[in-house]
Amino acid sequence: MIDVNVSNGTIDQSEIDAYIAYGRKKYPGKSIVGLDIRLDGDYVDLKYRFATQPFERIRRITGYLVGTLDRFNDAKRAEEHDRVKHSV
Repeated sequence: MIDVNVSNGTIDQSEIDAYIAYGRKKYPGKSIVGLDIRLDGDYVDLKYRFATQPFERIRRITGYLVGTLDRFNDAKRAEEHDRVKHSV
């Protein structure tokens, strides 16, 4: 279900559906959760709201880009444990 807000007038459901279809085509791979439609005479301003996407934090540890240490073997875990951690 997409939350649709229309301001400065009214439009019919078929036009709203067309704007939603346009947004899905323009932003493939993103999930639209809301649409703000602002009518201004002959012009229409569209503002799409998307679902947040989870991300994984990547860090550089002992020369490798990793998210977590669970994929390290025992030698790499020991190297990470023995490294000097600097503070500011």
